[in-house]
Amino acid sequence: MGLDISALKGAFVGAMGSVLLCLGQTAHAETEYTATTIAEGLDHPWCIAFLPNGDYLVTERAGRLRLIKDGALDEEPIAGAPETYVRSQGGYFDILLHPQYAENNIVYLSYAHGDRRANATRIARATFDGTTLNGLEAVFTIEPTKDTPNHYGGRMIFLADGTLMMTSGDGFDYREKAQVLDSLLGKVVRLNDDGTVPEDNPFVGQDGARPEIWSYGHRNPQGLTLDTDTGAVYLNEHGPRGGDELNLIEPGKNYGWPVITYGVDYSGAKISPFTEMDGMEQPLTYWVPSNAPSSLAYYGGDKFPEWRGDLLSATLVDKDVKRIDMEDGKVVGEESLFSEIGDRIRDVKVSPDGNIYLLTDKRNGAVIRIEPK
Repeated sequence: MGLDISALKGAFVGAMGSVLLCLGQTAHAETEYTATTIAEGLDHPWCIAFLPNGDYLVTERAGRLRLIKDGALDEEPIAGAPETYVRSQGGYFDILLHPQYAENNIVYLSYAHGDRRANATRIARATFDGTTLNGLEAVFTIEPTKDTPNHYGGRMIFLADGTLMMTSGDGFDYREKAQVLDSLLGKVVRLNDDGTVPEDNPFVGQDGARPEIWSYGHRNPQGLTLDTDTGAVYLNEHGPRGGDELNLIEPGKNYGWPVITYGVDYSGAKISPFTEMDGMEQPLTYWVPSNAPSSLAYYGGDKFPEWRGDLLSATLVDKDVKRIDMEDGKVVGEESLFSEIGDRIRDVKVSPDGNIYLLTDKRNGAVIRIEPK
């Protein structure tokens, strides 16, 4: 099923050359691709995961886990999923397969847990039998809880050593907690696959510091990805008004929020007079005005060889995907992709076969596959 032609009205002729549009297809002068809608009717889809049999799992922020099977969206949500706090930015977030999923069928789900008075980002895991989640157990919850329905983070990845990483937001009204090591707000945490703490985390054994913390000083990081060629971990995060960032994440490092920032508050008030400070990391790149980065993927496939080694950063405000040209760990260029779709992009993922998948962030959201023309 192709994209509806109404979704393609935003096409333009830019520096990349003429853009050719037709139903379900987009072709650029340098990189030609087709865009095919493979499912629609999803309520604010947040994340997609690729099952070994070719099916897909998709989370909906409204608190449903959906299955796309044999190319069609199952009408009924997957049973056995946890209850979630659905308000504002709260609900279901990421869905992730265990590295040994083919043997154990374990999936991980991050979501908002609790109520308006006390809520937090939680990770639960269960086994998936093709129709139902079984043996659901909560393995980790961010502490302390908060009374705001915003800035949850919630992106997860597995590292090559089998440990699990997740981003945590600052809770919006609690930004100072991003600098406090006895709080898990505004952090990247690293866990074993059962939710316990790896012994080599940077703050293990340090008085007054949570041992789960890998890095700190984050605002609302919603993109997290692993460079499968080098092992580097990259993160993108929302700034306030301006100051969205792309960061290289390293253990024990402080990424500055809210002490240093390239953004201002939504009221226009200055958050900090500083953009740099000793002991705090600078972003690889930042965006002013904000483009609202919502997901991040490393392209290591062979379907688009000219993009290999680059990062793909989905955006909500700009309604595109930024291809961030990376050379030797540095940003050397940037290109806007897929803006002709004309919707907020919540998730960008690279499938095992090297194609690119996008989720559109709206009540009638879609899953779109990008593949070479």
